[in-house]
Amino acid sequence: MLIGYARVSSEDQNPEYQLDALNAAGCSQVFQDRATGSTYDRAGLDQALAALVPGSTLVVWKLDRVGRSMLETVRIIVDLDRRGIEFRSLTESFDTKTPLGRGVLGLFAAVAEDELHRLKARTREGMKAARRRGKHVGRPPTLTPEKLDLAHRLLADGKGRAATARAIGVDPATLRRHLNSRTAP
Repeated sequence: MLIGYARVSSEDQNPEYQLDALNAAGCSQVFQDRATGSTYDRAGLDQALAALVPGSTLVVWKLDRVGRSMLETVRIIVDLDRRGIEFRSLTESFDTKTPLGRGVLGLFAAVAEDELHRLKARTREGMKAARRRGKHVGRPPTLTPEKLDLAHRLLADGKGRAATARAIGVDPATLRRHLNSRTAP
């Protein structure tokens, strides 16, 4: 069974040429999205991936239609391969059923894995550099100094810790942790 997927990057683009090619290739179902490259919600791709079963093939007009980056494209194709699903790109004549296609997939996977490791290393180095410059790295604190001051006032007025935590919009464990760190010598 051949399942097609088409994507155009903006509302004013026409996916008809992709749909025609996918139908000519014999796709029994074709799913599509109209989304920019940075949009994470692609319902059509999710539906296409859900419709695939072992032994079926995902067909796209061009390799770059399936993912927003080489890394994402390779991840999707490798995941399909693990599920026993073939992948074919019509424009590049890329087909994981062929020995050449499987070899290219292996090469793509190696390049994507290397890029992932490089990305992680660059991220770690960037975080270290930011910390050296005194910048906060990570999520913003839930309990701001203003909220902590309000918590102290509420507690001094006799309100319980759990009620105080609810009143300032934090988890009781977060409040307890901050109160304990402030009172510790």
